[in-house]
Formats: sequence, structure tokens, C-alpha cells
Amino acid sequence: MKKALFVLLLSAPGLFAVAQVRVALLGGGQQSSVIEENNLPGWSGTKSLFTPRTGIHAGFIADIALGSKSDFFFQPGVIFYNKGRKFSQDFDTSLSSLMNIKKTEFVNYVDIPFNLVYKFKLGKKAKFIIGGGPYANVFFTGKLKTETLNVSSSPAGTQLLLTTDENNDPPVGDGPGKYKIFGYGVNGLAGFEFGRVFITGNYSRGLDNFFKPVDYDASSYKHQVIGATIGVFIGNPKEKLNIPVDTDKDGITDEKDNCPNEPGDKITKGCPDADSDGIPDKEDKCPSIAGLLKYNGCPIPDTDGDGLNDEEDKCPTLKGIAKYAGCPVPDADNDGITDEKDKCPNEKGPVCNEGCPSTDCDGDGVVNEKDKCPSVKGDPKYDGCPIPDTDGDGINDEEDKCPSLSGVAANNGCPEIKKEVVEKMNYAAKRIQFQQAKATLLPQSLKILNEVAQILAENPELKLFIEGHTSNQGNYDMNMKLSDDRAAAVRSYLILKGIGEERLSSEGYGPNKPIADEKTLAGRALNRRVELKLNY
Repeated sequence: MKKALFVLLLSAPGLFAVAQVRVALLGGGQQSSVIEENNLPGWSGTKSLFTPRTGIHAGFIADIALGSKSDFFFQPGVIFYNKGRKFSQDFDTSLSSLMNIKKTEFVNYVDIPFNLVYKFKLGKKAKFIIGGGPYANVFFTGKLKTETLNVSSSPAGTQLLLTTDENNDPPVGDGPGKYKIFGYGVNGLAGFEFGRVFITGNYSRGLDNFFKPVDYDASSYKHQVIGATIGVFIGNPKEKLNIPVDTDKDGITDEKDNCPNEPGDKITKGCPDADSDGIPDKEDKCPSIAGLLKYNGCPIPDTDGDGLNDEEDKCPTLKGIAKYAGCPVPDADNDGITDEKDKCPNEKGPVCNEGCPSTDCDGDGVVNEKDKCPSVKGDPKYDGCPIPDTDGDGINDEEDKCPSLSGVAANNGCPEIKKEVVEKMNYAAKRIQFQQAKATLLPQSLKILNEVAQILAENPELKLFIEGHTSNQGNYDMNMKLSDDRAAAVRSYLILKGIGEERLSSEGYGPNKPIADEKTLAGRALNRRVELKLNY
């Protein structure tokens, strides 16, 4: 594996050279760390003992322009990276012989980035560059080292004992305690380019866990690298060799060709012109019909479609005839009958009288001069027009109880009230309660009436009629007054909740409209009630 990667690093410039692109040799320094999250107790305090590893990176990138005039470049590369981290922890020697533990987890990789870079010109030679993309990496080498420092006390004095455990060939693979051979992540860069030299700041972040611990579970074990790079280009891209290129083979070089990928001619600066009117197809609104530049490549228009083009038509937006230079046949008296058919061309008159004045064509008793609907029999009350139907429901306004709401004949022109709204109102009415023999609402009734107010607020076109009823027990006149007062109490509460007075009416009927047998307690209880009836 190491030999193959070494060969890849050495051969990369040659591969890029074959592709005839510009190649850069680069290097720099960075600090690498490991983004780890795990289930170990006290990890939030322990992870602060880890510090970044300072290292270097070096390799090659290609610089491939995505077009002769494009500021975007594709930059694949092969770059060697030092990655990993360090650990150090001190201990209280009064509690333990252990004084310090130091660990280094140094791993090296070959990263293969695939970056898209944008270069913004700052002058003749300077450019601001920014870009990024995904990368793949391959494990190259690793070195794991642990140093333990112990304090040993004896009659001869205190001694320090250093123990070192080093592994220069850590295991690789997919199992616990192994480093993955292949990985991937994302990286970004930003900096400046000065001719052949460029300087950038770099950031990369692994997207996969590159190591799986043996003794605990880690939800995250990813590389992170922050560094700086300096590089030098050692070649020129193919498009800058001053060799004229004619991609579409139309005899016009790409630098002068406005359509370098489509064959054209010199008149249209290298762009196609299917109708040969001298206007490129991409600018021609009528590419298959020869036209004029004045009309964006289209022929002279005939807006009204009367057979005369707009430049010859005296009425270009009105369909006419050649006899009147493209204008319609005139109507001198503006009575809707052209002069060629009007027996009184200078006097306004109806069709039924062949254009002559003073007649009642529709027979509604209103002469045409005063009839706003002269061809429809109407009503003098409405200036000769039929009785209007404002909401268009087929019921005229004089018979429609809801002239501004489309409804049905069965409901006198008003819409049918939704069944669910009626059911909610009936259910609420059954739960309204008062103090015994009084018109004072019980507290539990207020919540119910709040719901009624909400229904009315959501249906602003509806009105509510509140009926009060009693049983036949007691004095008749007192029952009449009690029922009226109870209905009025409901109305007053709804007004307080913001419902307009004009939408609410109430009346008491006393014992006059029973719905159950007055001879039983249950029947009399049902007769003592409030009914809420919706209407328009």
C-alpha cells in the first residue's frame, strides 16, 4: 500500500502533464485534531487534555479552466498530510505514584481533493481565490506512542521512572482498534494568486470515523485540519498557448465567435441564423421566418389580424378592411350600426329600427333613448333593465333575502347554513343554565357562550335569534317575563364578547311553546330552555 501511494505521489505531475493542464507543486503547515464524541464518563472534562498536532502537507494539484473565458477552475490533487493529535495529563503525586501520562496519535494520509475554485481578478496579476469540494484519503503510516512518568520513593531518595510504549505500525482495517484504510470528507480554501505563486488558508473535515476504539463506543472520531499553503505553478494550461481554436469549425476562432459551439457566419459573429435575416437565432424572436431588426427578427406584425400590416394599417389594433385603410366600417352616430347598414347614419337609433331613433325595441315601456337595456325587456324602475340579481344565484334582489350572498331558492336566496355549525349551536343551547327562577347566567354557562361567540365571529354573515322558554309551573305573566329576561341576558353577554347588536335579537315565549309533556318532571325540565336559531 505504501509503495503504491509513493508511486502515485511521484507520478502525479506526469499524469497532469499528459492532460495538458497547469500543475502546481505545493506545501505548508497545519494543525490537526480529532473531533471525538463518546460515552465515557467525564468526557467533557477529559477532551480538554487533547491538543492539536502540528505537521506539514505537500503534494501536487492540477489547475483546469472550465472554459476559455471562465473564472471557474477544477483542481484535483494528490497531497500528503500529517494528521492526529496529542494528549497530556498530570497527576497529584501525593495520591499516586503516577506523575504524568503523554500520548501521541500521529497518523499520515494521502488526500485526493476534488475542488471547484473561483478566481476573482484584483488587478493585472493578482486574483482572489476561493473554493472547496469533497476529498478521498488513504491511510499511509502511523505512529502511536505512550510515555508514563512515575515517582518512586526509597531510602536512597526520590527517583523518576519513565516508561515508553511505542507502535510504529498500527493495525488497519474495519474492526475495533484498527484505522480505516480509506476515508472521505470535505475541504475548503481561500487566498490569493500572484502569477505562478498562490497562498491559501485551508480547512478540512472528515465525514467518516477513521478509527473504532476497543474499550468504548465513539459516535464521532473524525479528522479536522486547519492550515496554510504556498504553491507554485510549473506549467501553462492548454488554452493559454496562443493557438487559435475554432471549436465549431465555422471559420471563426472561438475568441471572436459569440457562439463558439454552434456553426454560424461572419454577419452574425459566428452564431446560427436559420432564416438568413442577419439576426442570430438566439436574439431572433422568429428564428424560422425572415424579419427585421426593428421587430426583433420578426416580419412587420399585423396586430389586429385583418390582413394589413401595422405600418400600412391606420387602425392597427382594430380589425378592419382595406377599403377603410385597415379600420372598421365607421359608425358616425355611435349607435352600434355601421354606416353601411344604418338608414339614419347621422341619428342614433336601435337595431330594431334600422338605426333610426325613437322606439321601444323590447316593449317594456321605456324608449331606447332612456332604456339602459334596450334589447332586453325590463322594468322602468330600473331604467328599462330587468330586476338585478346582485349575487347571481337566480333570485332577483327584490325576492332575495340575502341579495349579496349567493344562495338557494329553498332558503329565500340565502346560503344554506352548514350542518356542523347548526349542530354546534344546538349543542351549546342545551347547556346554557341560569340561577333558579332568575335570569342570572351560571358561571359554567359563560364558557359555552364564549364558544357561541367564537362561532358567530367565524361566520360574520350569520345572525342569531335567541328564544327563551319556561314550563307552565307558576304565574303565567312571571314566566313570560322570566323567559324574555333570560333570552335578553344571553344577548347581552354575546354583545359584551364583541358580537354586533344588529346581529342579535331575542324574545321570550314563556310556557307557550312546550316540547315535552308538562305532566312529568322530566318534561317540564326540557321545556325550561333557551334556543339559538341562526339566520341571515
